[in-house]
Order: sequence, then C-alpha cells, then structure tokens
Amino acid sequence: MSSNLAIKLRTGTQKSHTAAENVGFMKCFLKGVVDRDCFAKFLGNLYYVYSKLEAEIERHRHHPLVSAIYFPELNRKPFLEKDMEFYYGNEWCTKIKASAVTQHYIARIGEVSVTAPELLIGHAYTRYMGDLSGGQMLQKIAQPALKLEGYQGTSFYNFEHITDKKAFKQKYRQALDSLPIDDATVERIVAEANTAFRFNMQMAQELEGNLISAVGKVLFNTIITGDNPGSTEATTAS
Repeated sequence: MSSNLAIKLRTGTQKSHTAAENVGFMKCFLKGVVDRDCFAKFLGNLYYVYSKLEAEIERHRHHPLVSAIYFPELNRKPFLEKDMEFYYGNEWCTKIKASAVTQHYIARIGEVSVTAPELLIGHAYTRYMGDLSGGQMLQKIAQPALKLEGYQGTSFYNFEHITDKKAFKQKYRQALDSLPIDDATVERIVAEANTAFRFNMQMAQELEGNLISAVGKVLFNTIITGDNPGSTEATTAS
C-alpha cells in the first residue's frame, strides 16, 4: 500500500514553493540580477545547512524510515566546500559564518534528529528535490550573470554522481511512496517540509539588504513588483 507521500509533499508544499519564489532575492535571481558577494553568502549559509542535514541523515541511515531516502550521491557538502574555496580562498573556513536564520535552521534539523528522525525526510525533500529541479535553472542563470565557466563557483548545482536526474527523481519519489507510514506521520512530514521552506525563504530575505546595496533600490523595487506565478514549479514537476 502506497503512502502517497511524494504527491502529498508536492501538493502540500506548493504554496510555500510559490511564496519562496516571490521573495525579493529570488525574484531578482530569476531575472538574472545576481550579485557575486550575495551569492557567495547564500552558498555559505547552505554549506552550514547541508553539513548538518547530511550528518544527521548519515547518523540515521539505518532508521526504518530515513534509510529509504539515504542516497549519499545527493550529498552537497563537498561541492559547497569547492564553492567556498572559489569565492573565499583556501582560508574560507575563517571567512564565513552562519547567519542568524541559518543557525535557527540547523538547530531545528538537530532537534528533529533527536526527537523525531522521520521528519528529516521533510527537510531532505525540500532541499534535494529543489536542487535537482529549479536549482538546475538557477545554475544556468548564475553562470552568465557572474561570468563563470562550467560549474566554477556553482559546484553546488553539479550532481556529477547522478547521470539521469529525471530518473533519479522518480526513484526518490518511489522511495517516499514505499514508506510504511500512517496519515498522521505523512501530515507531520509535510508540515516539516513547509517549515524547511520557511527557513529557506527567511535565509533569502536576510540577504536582501546586501543585494539592495549592490544593485540599488530602484532596480530591486522594479524587479520585485508583481507576483511570480512560480516559474520553477513546472520544472519541479518533471
């Protein structure tokens, strides 16, 4: 019997997904307005998020539910380390710091890892499925905007161990649907995925002041006027 967790995660986070795309920082990104320093800070915060998330998933790799979404080929930490070295040099560890929201985000991941490890599934889904879908479009935007070659400075988006992203996403969804969980657990995982979306939105919002300083308030306000219907949602569905 299928839990239908994959479709419930998708439909249950759709509003959050669209809201996340309507954060000013992301609207500018989608329009090709990307500032190098802001982007480096954005990836720096994600370095802390993935370091924590991947450590906790690794810790629970034999958990009856978490084990189903244990795919080390998804791990982003080594790729983010490459990006940090690109932007900050060999001493990058001493030059980056987790933002206030990022610290709350990783604290939440740590909390659910201790109290309800199955909720890590909501966090993993929100990040990895987004990275494999809309994230690929963001890489294609960042590359010309920042005059980067290949995956230079955007290694985060390079899933070199996954040759067929569409097939892998299907495999991931099947793994979610195969979980032997009741409706109440499904609802809790979907709620946690929405919590992860909120943290991601807040991390982007934290960077808006930096972006306005870089590109100017007039351009920023021009871009953020009007709602984005969800331009990467169609990509996520593939």
